Amino acid sequence: MTMTAMMTMTSEERKKPEIVILDSETVTRSDVSLDGVTSQGNARVYGFTPNDQVADRIGNADAVICNKCLITKEVFEKCPHLKYVGLFATGYNNVDLSAASAHGAVVCNVPSYSTDAVAQHTFAMLLNYYSRITEYISAVNGGQWVNYKLFSYFGIPTGEVCGKTMGIVGYGNIGRKVASIARAFGMNVITCTRSPQKVSDGTEVCSFEELLRRSDVVSLHCPLTSENQKMIDSSALSQMKDSALLINTARGGLIDENALAEALKEHRIAAACLDVLTDEPMREDCPLRNIDNCFITPHVAWSPKQTRERLLGVVAENLRKWLAGSPQNVVN
Repeated sequence: MTMTAMMTMTSEERKKPEIVILDSETVTRSDVSLDGVTSQGNARVYGFTPNDQVADRIGNADAVICNKCLITKEVFEKCPHLKYVGLFATGYNNVDLSAASAHGAVVCNVPSYSTDAVAQHTFAMLLNYYSRITEYISAVNGGQWVNYKLFSYFGIPTGEVCGKTMGIVGYGNIGRKVASIARAFGMNVITCTRSPQKVSDGTEVCSFEELLRRSDVVSLHCPLTSENQKMIDSSALSQMKDSALLINTARGGLIDENALAEALKEHRIAAACLDVLTDEPMREDCPLRNIDNCFITPHVAWSPKQTRERLLGVVAENLRKWLAGSPQNVVN
């Protein structure tokens, strides 16, 4: 901010906190308002910020809001006034929590905002796979039904989900929502979870290995940790049915992508439906790219407009609570 601009500021404006939003384009393309956040201080908004520019853009700001930008120990050291990190996300692995605490900064996330959207996308992928919706639409658009001799063109094999077993890895809010939908479709549900004592809806809890062996659909809904990184590896894939479908709407790092690519090409499992990858955006050399039985969407399960409006509402409220001295959704 220039000296002239500072001189024209009112005393009230000078008292407002300095807020920096580093990557607004990760949550809105002008279709969802940031006013709930920006109205709470003197705000600077950047659509995208490379990680090597994070500290410079934060500068002397009191608060930063971001989604995936790395807020490291070095950033805190270079930004002495930074006392609040608000996240446009549930995950917070992009923030050095130890450094934040040592710096006296509060870090707040947004839990559970995308439960319905991610569960919906999980089943959109599952139903598209078993009913072959996109393939039939392509067939119709390609002329296969035009003047066909029979009323029904069913040349692409489909399958019912009723009676199949869905194995849910991780049984938090999203896992439970997926289980509820699965049961509505007549599926059998089993789960593997770190907190079996919290499973109170009658769902059968089993080991990871048993879940892999029994499931027709394996759906991942757990956070990524150092312990479960690449949990779906060659060994895990070898325990799955050759007719099994793997779905991942959680984190790409849960899967060893090279191992999955080999299993798909060799038809050791039937297919995979993925909304997340280890490296995002997708790299040109991603091993899963252009595999016929691998169906990938570009990390959009969380992104319906209503979901992002809910997200930004909580982000704004997190900031408001912090400014009032009673922060919520603190993760450090």
